[in-house]
Amino acid sequence: MKLIIAIVQDDDAADLIDVITEAGFRVTKLATTGGFLKSGNTTLMIGVEVDKVEHVLSVIEETCKTRQQVVTSPSPVAGSTGVYVPYPVEVEVGGATIFVVDVDRFVKV
Repeated sequence: MKLIIAIVQDDDAADLIDVITEAGFRVTKLATTGGFLKSGNTTLMIGVEVDKVEHVLSVIEETCKTRQQVVTSPSPVAGSTGVYVPYPVEVEVGGATIFVVDVDRFVKV
């Protein structure tokens, strides 16, 4: 058995959960926060048999597409005065960060 840990953007999470559960897999959703943009994301934990891993990975890849988003980033105005002026920066968001780990033991009670 394998545990798939997928970190996805909040915008993609609901659709991905729907697709995964419709495919017959169980998923656990954790609300998390990303370190780079300091924005919300969702961590999904999906336990699957070894022969189903590639199917789940392809579902994640089809559902979670990358896209460009404009975010506001603070920029110092004058050296070390502590004055910051926000300016827009375009960054790539979306997609997924996925870990596939071995499960030594699975127990459902």
